[in-house]
Amino acid sequence: MNSTGRLFRVSLYGESHGPAVGIVLDGVPAGILLSAEDFTHDLTRRKPGRSGTTTRIEDDIPIILSGVYQGKTTGAPIHISFENKNVRSADYNSFNEQPRPGHADFTSRVKFSGFNDPRGGGHFSGRLTLCLVAAGVVAKKCIPEITFQSHVTEAGGMTDIESALEDALKKGDSIGGVVECIVSQIPVGIGEPFFDSLESVIAHLAFSIPAVKGIEFGSGFSASRMTGSQHNDAFITREGKTQTNHSGGISGGISNGNDLIVRLAVKPTSSTPQSQNTLNFLSGKMENLQIQGRHDLCIALRVPVVLEAIIAIGLADLCLIHGKSG
Repeated sequence: MNSTGRLFRVSLYGESHGPAVGIVLDGVPAGILLSAEDFTHDLTRRKPGRSGTTTRIEDDIPIILSGVYQGKTTGAPIHISFENKNVRSADYNSFNEQPRPGHADFTSRVKFSGFNDPRGGGHFSGRLTLCLVAAGVVAKKCIPEITFQSHVTEAGGMTDIESALEDALKKGDSIGGVVECIVSQIPVGIGEPFFDSLESVIAHLAFSIPAVKGIEFGSGFSASRMTGSQHNDAFITREGKTQTNHSGGISGGISNGNDLIVRLAVKPTSSTPQSQNTLNFLSGKMENLQIQGRHDLCIALRVPVVLEAIIAIGLADLCLIHGKSG
């Protein structure tokens, strides 16, 4: 399925090299100020341009087709489209015969009986994260009191991001990274004990981001090496503020008033500049594969704003359910 959410509902459409990609948002409250200019900041943060990112640069101008009148949301579904112009589909002609390792070429072909669009990864492409960011812009407007800060904390196993990128460029290979987001001013009581716990909702959305292979909240996996007395967060105010924040702002699946802390593990881009030896499905032989096209050396560099977006989408939905949206 290409839709998610209960009240704040997001539907994605489009392929990497198709005419356009976009979103339809349902459940957005009426009367929220919204214009094309509101998307500029976050969409620019997602764009490539710095060292280690793809050379494919699109205009990414949002075309708002419905749901906004005289600068305010109407309560009807909001349809936002983005044109694809800078495409080089010929770079992908050979991948039906020799699927790229680490990509969805093989699985998508099998699942959709060969009718999938393979150009640029089709509907599986990171190009679709543009749609997530756009949805996140609207979601943030539904919860204006909540703030977001995100950044790459690690790339290629190094905290010195620039050195990691230089090393990867010298080796001609791609690298992964860790992205962290800190979310503040979330009301206490958002989330449910089990299937709609705050962690469950965010984790479900996080894995919609291509290349994400892991997620942790607060102390995360390091909690397994701590004792209870070390991990427990002692209360210091009646409002629920705690001395430490190993829980990452969530207790029992419910926001506890402290900062929400989320980290994602982002794998290396599968389209590495290095030649790979893999099966050619047409010949039935192992053959070298040299991937052409324009790809990110470190896709984690472009994930911070996408992580903010998916958290905002989840929080907007839960806040609307709880009647606590802006």
